[in-house]
Amino acid sequence: MNRTLTVIAAALLAAASLPALAAPLAANDGRIRAQLMSRNAVTISSELSAKIARLPVAEGASFAKGQALVEFDCSSFRAQLNKAQASLGAARQLVKVNTRLAELNSIGALEISQAEGKAKESAAEVSYMQTVVAKCVIAAPFPGRVAKRHAAPFQYLNPGNPVVDIVDVGPMELRMLVPSKWLGWLKSGHRFNVQVDELGRSFPASIVRLGARIDPVSQSIPAIGVIDAQDTALLPGMSGWASFTPPK
Repeated sequence: MNRTLTVIAAALLAAASLPALAAPLAANDGRIRAQLMSRNAVTISSELSAKIARLPVAEGASFAKGQALVEFDCSSFRAQLNKAQASLGAARQLVKVNTRLAELNSIGALEISQAEGKAKESAAEVSYMQTVVAKCVIAAPFPGRVAKRHAAPFQYLNPGNPVVDIVDVGPMELRMLVPSKWLGWLKSGHRFNVQVDELGRSFPASIVRLGARIDPVSQSIPAIGVIDAQDTALLPGMSGWASFTPPK
């Protein structure tokens, strides 16, 4: 008896959860809930074990592509680079001297080979330290805004520690789930309007691509749209209703 009740309870629980999954957040008048998202949203992380010297861009502020977002205190790394460059200079000078001595039959091929090997080793060390020093400044990969700071100036970080979250300032995407039965008429390029809740305004938009797989439970498919206007009032995370009209 207890087993029968358990089975019935499980069946009722499963049935109760189906309506939440059976359809996307849609209204009966062709409207779909949509959310604005940046095309590029990146967490900038440290690649060095070093102390932050500067965070030039404040949280919420804008930046240009290539602008410095993070600057580390790399005095010790630069000192190691200078030492490696000095060693390389000395090694190359030794190669020149040994080559001249070999021409005078004063030394053998072994000494020349050892000097050349030392020069190559020093050159590799210089190249490595140049790579490390180049990571002392993290430049913006695209124009955007700082969404969040995870660290502060003078804070010591290890490789992999997050520093700042950034988002781009290009046209934002609209992410939504549409009924799969709309695939008969909803195609890339289809025009629609989206009413943004936070602004109380409507914007023209268009579908740029559809998802590659239908969810068999909700019978829905992801759809990505883009708002035509680049309005500075639009921010990632805003949401609203996207209104679709099937073509006649």
